[in-house]
Amino acid sequence: MTSPWEYAPAPESRELADLKPSYRMFVDGEFVDGGGQTIKTVNPATEETLAEVASADTGDVDRAVAAARRAYEQVWSKLPGKERAKYLFRIARLIQERARELAVLESLDNGKPIKESRDVDVPTAAAHFFHHAGWADKLDHAGFGPNPKPLGVAGQVIPWNFPLLMLAWKIAPALACGNTVVLKPAETTPLSALVFADICRQAGLPAGVVNIVPGAGDVGAALVAHSDVDKVAFTGSTEVGKQIQRTVAGAGKKLTLELGGKAANIVFDDAPLDQTVEGIVTGIFFNQGHVCCAGSRLLVQESVAEELLEKLRARVSTLRVGDPLDKNTDVGAINSAEQLSKITELTASGETEGAQRWSSPCDLPERGFFFAPTVFSGVQQSMRIAREEIFGPVLSVLTFRTPDEAIAKANNTPYGLSAGIWTEKGSRILWAAQKLRAGVVWANTFNRFDPTAPFGGYRESGFGREGGRAGLEAYLDV
Repeated sequence: MTSPWEYAPAPESRELADLKPSYRMFVDGEFVDGGGQTIKTVNPATEETLAEVASADTGDVDRAVAAARRAYEQVWSKLPGKERAKYLFRIARLIQERARELAVLESLDNGKPIKESRDVDVPTAAAHFFHHAGWADKLDHAGFGPNPKPLGVAGQVIPWNFPLLMLAWKIAPALACGNTVVLKPAETTPLSALVFADICRQAGLPAGVVNIVPGAGDVGAALVAHSDVDKVAFTGSTEVGKQIQRTVAGAGKKLTLELGGKAANIVFDDAPLDQTVEGIVTGIFFNQGHVCCAGSRLLVQESVAEELLEKLRARVSTLRVGDPLDKNTDVGAINSAEQLSKITELTASGETEGAQRWSSPCDLPERGFFFAPTVFSGVQQSMRIAREEIFGPVLSVLTFRTPDEAIAKANNTPYGLSAGIWTEKGSRILWAAQKLRAGVVWANTFNRFDPTAPFGGYRESGFGREGGRAGLEAYLDV
C-alpha cells in the first residue's frame, strides 16, 4: 500500500547549519589544533565530506584533563550552586536560540530526519540544561545527605546516534553538581559537540569547565584510563562498555554505563491496535532504529497477531525514506557504511534462519546509506535477529499465548534497558511492569524521554541512571 498522493519536497536549507570547512578541538576555553590524524566527517545521506575535524592524541587528552582539573579546583567547585545555575540557564537559552542551526547540522552529520532533530533532539537537549540548572542550588535537598560534594573531573564518551542529546545528558548534570568535563564525541558525528563548545564560550563559561576532544576509540580509551579523571560516563556498545569496566576496575573512579538493548514491545489482545501500530513504528523506526532502547522485539498475543501485522505493514508502507533535510522524511540515512553493512548482514541471517522478511516497497535514494524499514515475522527466540542488537530499522515479531509466556520471552535476553506494554487494563500494566527486567517500562507509548525521569538499564545494558533526581547521584560524592 502506498500513499494516494505524492508529497512535494519541503527541504530545510542546509545554509542554516553554517558549516565551516574545518573544526578544531576545544581545550581550556580555546579552539586549538589536535595532534591526531584529521577526521573527515561525512554526510551519510550523500556520502559527501562535510568538514575536516582536528583529532586529539594522548597529549591533547592530558592537556584537556589538566585544564578541567585547574578549572575545577580554582573556579567551578568554589562557585555557589546558584551561580553555576546561571551558566546552565544561559547555555539552555543559547541552544534554543541556535536551535535551527543545531538541528540542520545534526541531520547533515548524523542522517536523522530534520523533523526529529528539530522537534526532539534539540528541544530535549535544552530541556536537560534547564532541568539541571534548577537542581544546581538544591543539591542539599536531593536526598543524598546535607552536603553532597562534586567528584572532580568527569571523562565522558558519547555515541553517534544522538550526538547533541547525549552530550546534554552527560554535561548538564556534571556541571550542575560542580564537576568539570572532558567529553569525546563519536568519531562520525563530532560537529554539534564542537558548536556546543562555541555555545559554552558564548555563555561565558569559565575556561576549562567543558573540553571537547574529538577522535576515534583510542582517544576515548586514553580519556577513560587517565589517572586524573574521577568519574567516567559512557553511552555506547556493550562490548566497549565491558572494556571500560575492566580499565577502571580498582582505580577508584565512579562509573556509569548506558549500553545496548533488545527491548520487548508487548501487545496484549485487548490493546487498541491502531494506536499500538503508531507506538510500534515510533519504537523501532524512530531515528532509523539507531536507538539503544528501540522496541526491536515485538511480542504479540496470538489471537491478534495476524490483524496487527496487516495494519503494521500497511502503516510502514507509508513511511517516507529519503533526504534527512526534507521535513516530510520519516526515515533518514543509516549513520555509516559500516553500520549499514552490519544491518544488512544481520537481516540476511534472519532469512537464512527461516524468518519471513517483509520490507517496505519504498524507493531508496541512489546515493547514501539507506535501508528500507523491514519487519520479520515467524521469528524464533534462538534466531540472531531476536538475540542481537541490530541498531537499524528492523523489527522482529514473535507471538505468545499467555501473559506469563510474554514475560518469559521478554526477559529472555542478556539486556535489560527498556520495554513496552500495550493493553487497556491498568492492572495488567502494573503486573507486567513489575515482572519485566528492564530499567524503563513504557505503557501504551514508547520512546518518551523527559529530563525529570531517570533512564538506565540492568545487566548487559549497563548500570547507573541519567536524568531526574536519581541521575544526580552519579556526579556526587555520596
